[in-house]
Amino acid sequence: MYRQLSDPSVTCAAPGAAHGSGTPSSDCALCAVRGRAICAALSPQEMGALDQATTASSYAPGSTLVRAGDARQHVYTLTSGALRMVRTLADGRRQITGFVLPGDYVGLTETAHHRHDIEAIVDSRVCRTPMAQMRQLRDRYPHLERKLLQRASMELAAAQDTGLLLARLQPSERLAHFLLRLAARSTQPGASGDTVALPMSRGDIADHLGLTMETVSRTFTKLRQQQLIALPQLHLVQILDYPALRGLAGDTV
Repeated sequence: MYRQLSDPSVTCAAPGAAHGSGTPSSDCALCAVRGRAICAALSPQEMGALDQATTASSYAPGSTLVRAGDARQHVYTLTSGALRMVRTLADGRRQITGFVLPGDYVGLTETAHHRHDIEAIVDSRVCRTPMAQMRQLRDRYPHLERKLLQRASMELAAAQDTGLLLARLQPSERLAHFLLRLAARSTQPGASGDTVALPMSRGDIADHLGLTMETVSRTFTKLRQQQLIALPQLHLVQILDYPALRGLAGDTV
């Protein structure tokens, strides 16, 4: 999952800084990602009900929100920063199954326990709503339920795409797909020159795409030399040639 990182209203700090533990309440009406999060389906009056049930917390880079096996008690909506969803394989290797970006939510499924560790990549702020209150809101406001179903369908499609990436595509094709998906969630792509933030490390990207970090670095260099992308900073990528990048990704985007 990749979403809303190049919006100027959304902060995405570089890795390394630290945050405090959080504050006891949220302010949904002033939230920078309100128009893109699941609460966008609510009216101002309905938003008040959500606000009363929600608390906001901040997480420093590398800190863990939940661990695999923890009871699923809350729905988490990311308002700034970036998170990674991590699964540790039997042999100790790490697999990143997805990235949570501003406006995304996690935790709203019917399973009793979390299947992944959820970790902050950069300084991140999260709104936390108890599962019981979220169920009440879903029952009370059918349009919120429709919004949640729409987002669940998008997540399923993203998971299926990731399976395809790991099974069939070459490294350059995987990275092209990843960058195009990230750009699609952060802007309305189509014109060359879109700049997209990359809060995750090259190692994170490698563990998501099923590659080594060295292969990811070489592939970034290859795409840059082909003038498909530019790398103005470590955590920024500029897409210079959308048609060529789409051609490389094939029919996976």
